[in-house]
Amino acid sequence: MAQLDRPIKVAVFGAGGQMGISVCKAVVADPALELTKALDPRLAGIDLGHATSILGTGIVVDGQREAIVHGEVDVAVDFTEASACFENALYCASAGIHMVIGTTGLTDAQIKELTMAFDKSEANCLIAPNFAIGAILMMKFAEMAAKFFETAEVVELHHNRKVDAPSGTALATAKRIAAAKGAEFDADPTKRELEGARGHRYQGGVNIHSLRIAGMVAHQEAIFGTTGQTLTIRHDSYDRTSFMPGVIMAVKGIFDLDGLVMGLDSVVDGLLG
Repeated sequence: MAQLDRPIKVAVFGAGGQMGISVCKAVVADPALELTKALDPRLAGIDLGHATSILGTGIVVDGQREAIVHGEVDVAVDFTEASACFENALYCASAGIHMVIGTTGLTDAQIKELTMAFDKSEANCLIAPNFAIGAILMMKFAEMAAKFFETAEVVELHHNRKVDAPSGTALATAKRIAAAKGAEFDADPTKRELEGARGHRYQGGVNIHSLRIAGMVAHQEAIFGTTGQTLTIRHDSYDRTSFMPGVIMAVKGIFDLDGLVMGLDSVVDGLLG
């Protein structure tokens, strides 16, 4: 990973949200990073310590993305909702500020536009549906298993305040399973069903099922089956702190990327093979 001769200056969009607070705390706790800007329109003008209990930063929350400028911020982190995140990313590309995005729900058209924007920018962008290292391994193991089984389905379980379904992690997992299989999984013979009972019929014969349950954070199973056996690969995040090592890794590794990159695998250099 590229190293600066000073701490990396970090801004956090949505600093007052649950993920934003976790990111701010993780940045403040890392001596190689410096939290220089916190942005949240709902909390504009309020001291970050009063707004989030993150004390001692001296930062007053800003309400406008234009408050972050090149030189004062090296990397911006965004876990806000998709429409705001998209506009934030376009601004960062034009301002030459690197971007780490954990927001899900961005459309293919939006990602295409962001790719073009960062191709023209001096900054890089990393978009990942999940920053938990265990989730990255879960997807890798699912790819390894795909070719050995006849059927495969993905079940994702999240808290009941999540606004998108299926999750970005589930979509990425299903895509990677289908690509690794290299052929269609066995056809689903279901002829009669309640609408949605068989989940989202994704490419390659991989169905995705979404559960929204109070008390959960982020959980996923990739379930494979063949004659006489099944294999379940499951990952559970019980707290948002599970995502922070991956976020910090992305912030430190963003300088080594080229343009817009999808997935944390690109930063976990050589670790996953």
